[in-house]
Amino acid sequence: MAGLGLIIAFALIGPLVLPDPAAQDLARYLQPPSVADPLGTDDYGRSVASRVAHATRVSLLLASVCVATALVLGCVAGVLSAWFGGWVDAALRSISEAFVAIPALLVVLLVSALAAPGSMVALYVGLALVQWVEFFRVVRARSALVLGSSAVEAAGLLQLGWLHVVRRHLWPALRPLLVTLSSLGMVTSILAMSTLGFVKVGLQPPRAELGLMITESFPFYDAAPWMPLAPVAVLFCLTICLLGLRSHEEGR
Repeated sequence: MAGLGLIIAFALIGPLVLPDPAAQDLARYLQPPSVADPLGTDDYGRSVASRVAHATRVSLLLASVCVATALVLGCVAGVLSAWFGGWVDAALRSISEAFVAIPALLVVLLVSALAAPGSMVALYVGLALVQWVEFFRVVRARSALVLGSSAVEAAGLLQLGWLHVVRRHLWPALRPLLVTLSSLGMVTSILAMSTLGFVKVGLQPPRAELGLMITESFPFYDAAPWMPLAPVAVLFCLTICLLGLRSHEEGR
């Protein structure tokens, strides 16, 4: 948790105090780390620390919005499917199975192909469409068990209403699962964005993005090893911290 908090603080505060990530100064070409530039500069003389901070903020914000959207869509669809059953359940399951049949990155690429190159909105829509299915399937399965329990049947006989069922029975059963799925969704979103940036079909220059920064640093890895190490270290730490958050929640 402390490590994740430090990364979030770096992503939020870093862009406010560090130089403009797009500001070029060729006189500072591939300068090694120093007090002024803790992570050195790149081949355009731009501050690597500043670019990593902006890239981390973009990754965290976009991943958070994607996961939040997928969580809402998946939860609503999963609960409705388990609650009503019948044709509602059949229709929602058919839609989810159609998404499962298509590779996740292909969905994102298809959405991106219909939008402007490097569109952040296209990435958001694609990643949200990919991730809602996992929330739907898990929520539907757990909701079906809860709604079929004797406690919910008793609540129905007492006419306590759907709000009581959601607050006292569904939410306590779903909350730990949603925390786990959300942490995994954050990891998936961040790595997917980096993968797309790495192959240059995600966010485009001059925007700072972790995968794109790794690709741009390849020609200089021997002369300026700090260029690829910084975004790789952030990706590694983010993945470990988010997976650690999942393990912490599962152990409660």
